[in-house]
Amino acid sequence: MIDDAIVVATLVTALASSVVGGVFFGFSTFVMKALARLPAEGGIAAMQSINIVVITPWFMIPFVGTAAMSMLLGAAGLFGWGDFNRVLLVVGAVLYVVGVFGVTVAFNVPRNEALAAIDAGSPNGASQWARFVPGWTAWNTVRTAGALASAATLTIALITE
Repeated sequence: MIDDAIVVATLVTALASSVVGGVFFGFSTFVMKALARLPAEGGIAAMQSINIVVITPWFMIPFVGTAAMSMLLGAAGLFGWGDFNRVLLVVGAVLYVVGVFGVTVAFNVPRNEALAAIDAGSPNGASQWARFVPGWTAWNTVRTAGALASAATLTIALITE
């Protein structure tokens, strides 16, 4: 029964990690490029708006829920460290918790908070926007890779079960 619960939790976590990774992939590959093409005032205003509307259950449940599920799977994996599948659970959990959630908290959220304080129409807005886009996108790409690597690792754990 416990093993069945771990399999279901692993499947749900892998799928949710894929969803989160897909959102981040879209931002790194085309959303930020499109925003960067706008005049600074428009790009800043658009990103400020995105940072407000993203705080919905449709995003936060997969984003935060996957971190919580990853921690549970990682803990479950520690109890069977010698088993290859359990090692994959720990690795998949670390990839998400550190590579996605940790990177978000340490790097993307502080940038978003700094951007929120910028007056989009201010004279120095353009220079701040020019610095924001590449740094934010680079860290977003890291969390994209973390989410997709976590999903892949958890999927491998399922198919080698």
